[in-house]
Amino acid sequence: MEGIIGTIAKVVIGLVALEHLYILWIEMFAWETKGKKTFKTLPRHLFHETKGLAANQGLYNGFLAAGLLWSLLISDIVWQHNIALFFLICVFVAGTFGAVTASTSIFVKQALPALIGIVLVLLS
Repeated sequence: MEGIIGTIAKVVIGLVALEHLYILWIEMFAWETKGKKTFKTLPRHLFHETKGLAANQGLYNGFLAAGLLWSLLISDIVWQHNIALFFLICVFVAGTFGAVTASTSIFVKQALPALIGIVLVLLS
C-alpha cells in the first residue's frame, strides 16, 4: 500500500488490530473484571460461568489481530492487499453478525472500522 491513501489504510488496519488485541485481553484475561464493565447487559453471575467461552472468543480476536498485523509486514504489495482484505473482511463479517445477533453497537465499534479499512485498501 503506497501513497497517502495506503498510509491511511495501514493506520486503520493497525487501529483495527489494536482493538482486537484489546478485546483479546478483556475476554481472555479480564473477563470477570473489565468484562463486567464492558458488557453491562450480561447478568453479573454469568461472567464466572462463561469465562472459558469468553477466553475462546478472545483467542479468535487475537487471530484476527495477528492477521492484520501480519499484513502490515508483507513487502509484496499484492499479497499485502490480499491478506489485509481477507482479515478486514473477516472482522467486518464478525462485526455485522455481532450487530445482528448481540448488539447493534458492535457494527459501529467493529464492522464500520473494518469497512473503512476495506475501502481504503481497495483505493490504495
